[in-house]
Amino acid sequence: MGMAARPVGRGRLAVRTMLSLEPWTIRGCGYPNLLATGEICERDSIHDRQHPHDLFMEVAAEYDRPLAGTVRWQIYGGPAGEPALGPAAFPHRLSAFPNPIAPIAHHWLDSTHITFGLVTAGVYDRRWKIETSVFNGREPDSTRTNFDLDRFDSIAGRVSLNPTDRLALQVSAGHLHDAEAGIGSQPRNSADRATASASYHRPLRGSGVWATTLAWGVNAKTSAIPAGLLSQTTHAVLLETSAMPNTRHTWFGRIEIVGKPAHDLHAHEYITRVFIVGKLQAGYIRHLRSWKGLVPGAGASVQTIIVPSLLAQRYRGTFAPGVGVFLAVQPTRQGM
Repeated sequence: MGMAARPVGRGRLAVRTMLSLEPWTIRGCGYPNLLATGEICERDSIHDRQHPHDLFMEVAAEYDRPLAGTVRWQIYGGPAGEPALGPAAFPHRLSAFPNPIAPIAHHWLDSTHITFGLVTAGVYDRRWKIETSVFNGREPDSTRTNFDLDRFDSIAGRVSLNPTDRLALQVSAGHLHDAEAGIGSQPRNSADRATASASYHRPLRGSGVWATTLAWGVNAKTSAIPAGLLSQTTHAVLLETSAMPNTRHTWFGRIEIVGKPAHDLHAHEYITRVFIVGKLQAGYIRHLRSWKGLVPGAGASVQTIIVPSLLAQRYRGTFAPGVGVFLAVQPTRQGM
């Protein structure tokens, strides 16, 4: 990530960029992640894998200046960025920061965090913000190193409220035009999305912090299937938390319940059904001594997915456990 800012007139101009190495570190259609769905790879929809992020996650500029009293107005936009829809994306939420696995609710909550082409305008004060975006709502294609620019024919709005220094609330809604690519020669699908979330951050002794997010999202979309058009409304609920009591230890956990359309999971024999599935995950990271501003560490997580009986054979049971181990490197922690 990089950012530069300077005063311009009565306001401030900032330029920002954020890049990801996932196009090279995560090959193929993504890493294994049971019950994850979304986007297209090799002319088919991705399921049970998390797709890699694009090289260009943000290339944008922002200008803000006083409007009246303590109220300011702001305009933000560029060829890659995040519109005013959903909570903070999972790679940037403090409650999800230690967890290397993407939520299976990603495409109900924050999948628009990489949008190729947008303009957002808003007004804000210390405790609230109101903003609206026009943008290209199409999901990125499977070429992860380019800009997938297109028409600004999607719209979203968000209201954010910080009633205390520790609590952040938001509600948002948007229409995503031609959001999802069709399979083969099928047409693209549009979607209407609404989200609501609450994030709570509590400082712990020293430089520690405890962060928790509760989020809900709903998608209403019409998909093309062999028998015609299928209209479905599906919901997702997520509760995640991370506790970093000191510089040595981090604990994290996540609970998700999502309504997944059968065709997203490639259960095509149940094409019109929506399956209620769940996922529970818990993990731990042991951080080592910092070196030149970086803190290496080693972590592990355990999880189980929960699927209905009709899907049990696909996942070797109604409850399918899993375990993961990983290495982590992060900047030296700063006090809250």
